[in-house]
Amino acid sequence: MNIQFIKYSKLWVGIGLTVSIVALAFIFIWGLRPGIDFTGGSLMEVEFNQERPTPESIVKIFEDEGINNTSVQKAEDKNLIIRASFLSEEKHQQILKKIQELSKDNDLIEQRFETIGSSVSKQLRERAIWAIVFVSLGVILYVAYAFRKVSQPVKSWKYGTLALVAVLHDLLLVMGVFAVLGRFKGVEVDVAFVVALLTVLGYSINDTIVVYDRIRENLIHRGNRSFAEVVNDGLNQTFARSINTTLTTLLPLFALFFFGGPTIHNFVLALLIGVASGAYSSIFIASPLLALVEQWQRTKKIF
Repeated sequence: MNIQFIKYSKLWVGIGLTVSIVALAFIFIWGLRPGIDFTGGSLMEVEFNQERPTPESIVKIFEDEGINNTSVQKAEDKNLIIRASFLSEEKHQQILKKIQELSKDNDLIEQRFETIGSSVSKQLRERAIWAIVFVSLGVILYVAYAFRKVSQPVKSWKYGTLALVAVLHDLLLVMGVFAVLGRFKGVEVDVAFVVALLTVLGYSINDTIVVYDRIRENLIHRGNRSFAEVVNDGLNQTFARSINTTLTTLLPLFALFFFGGPTIHNFVLALLIGVASGAYSSIFIASPLLALVEQWQRTKKIF
């Protein structure tokens, strides 16, 4: 069975473009909600064995200690996640004691306490941006080099650029979803989120290059077939592999999402969205774009 992927190239690319624009709109309107990794401050997660205090009562404890702009979020059945400005160890212990007194819970458990300074958070933010930029440039250079022997009718550097365009769709989708979650659920992004984005970038590029590599092999023995036919054949030959690889990747991720605990919940969610989107973009965006660029070159006599 030969599926006519390229016949509907404009439709696939149009769907991807619409998703990207909507995600971009969410990012610009609401933005991503940065965690303490990027803003600096302290984070406490406390588990109560008895009745959990209200978030308002916890905020009042911090205000009584002269600490304003504290946010408290419910987690699981009996947990509270508290984010505040920088806390010294002495202040941390004082507040923890007051929370225990408020809840009258002698078995109160502090599951985690994290503190990061503003200078460190700024450095992490800058390094995260540069990591994504350098990885993206590296992708274009690598693909341009790998495909140098099939630079006709499409230049080899364009393979890398189009692969990156497809990846951009995946990254925007992940960030758009987290912008919505940040707005309505208070979900924050941290260094783990950046790691998830880089992982999605690598996975999506890998999937796209597998398809492009088959197209490259077919171009060497293209015969009388048009470029669009060669691309379509390459997609059909790698379609089952792409779907099977994606499914076998998603299954353990789903297991981690449901049973892995709250600390990796958002990280795994980003991977789930990105991996699923990467399968779509490698099949329905990267390769159709390749055919559209070749058609554009042929009809407009540019590039």
